[in-house]
Amino acid sequence: MSRATGPVQGAAARTTAGSELLARYDDAAVASAATVISRYSTSFGAAARLLDAPARRGIRSIYALVRVADELVDGTAEAAGLAPTELRRVLDELEAETEVAMMRGFSTNLVVHAFATTAIAVGIDRRLTRPFFASMRRDLDPSPIRAEEVGPYIHGSAEVVGLMCLDVFLACEAAADPTLVPDPDRRRRLEHGAIHLGAAFQKINFLRDLETDWRTLGRNYFPWCDPEAFTDADKTRILDDIDEDLAIAGRSIPELPRRARGAVLSAHGLFAGLAARCRATPAEQLMTTRIRVPDAAKLAIVARSMLAAAGGHR
Repeated sequence: MSRATGPVQGAAARTTAGSELLARYDDAAVASAATVISRYSTSFGAAARLLDAPARRGIRSIYALVRVADELVDGTAEAAGLAPTELRRVLDELEAETEVAMMRGFSTNLVVHAFATTAIAVGIDRRLTRPFFASMRRDLDPSPIRAEEVGPYIHGSAEVVGLMCLDVFLACEAAADPTLVPDPDRRRRLEHGAIHLGAAFQKINFLRDLETDWRTLGRNYFPWCDPEAFTDADKTRILDDIDEDLAIAGRSIPELPRRARGAVLSAHGLFAGLAARCRATPAEQLMTTRIRVPDAAKLAIVARSMLAAAGGHR
């Protein structure tokens, strides 16, 4: 991966006599990010594979850092022997390393390095990373999450990730067509859609992980519900909110760059499929069963999405 060949590959101005050494290191960082996404997310990984190479590198680099932070707060670090009092310090160190790397353009942590080079190239800054780490830090707080905290938590844990991905898509679009005139109104509409898509994804995962979050991690992201007495009315309220997010996000997808549209449509379709399956599942079963979309259904959703994207404009 040469930093001079694309917006998500680093700053071209830094190509010096050591560019081959740096390109090899960048390649290793990107490969490590790809490994993370392949091991931890089938749906997200499948959608990323539909992107062209520059966008795919950027999206994988974002997801890898997000996943590492998730694993830190969701039990992997504790399983490795870290005491609860150490987890906050390790998360703080990861955030500090990320911010330093976003200034330097280099990290000895390959996942952080991959994220930082993408961030530098597409304009991601602390306005998006700090809310993310704040939400991860909230997960280390054993006190029950309050209703007024849910919105800020979802913003930091998911909506900003949607905005980061949008930054990658728009940067790739601009690199592919330098004559493109920036349209602030279009960007605002796309940001609105990205925020709601990220929120929908997060809420669906909350619903799918209801049992693990509550019984293993002691978390309830729906504080107006009692997980031990979860009802169909509770489920319907949550899914109606998710469907509204998906509808808002869906209206902005036709304005995405063509090269990203198919992948985003596929991800939207996969999560809409999950929501539909959750709606068809009795509430009590959601506490014992993690809802999935079968592989054959996933393939059909992806095929329809790619055909729909091919029929659009831009």
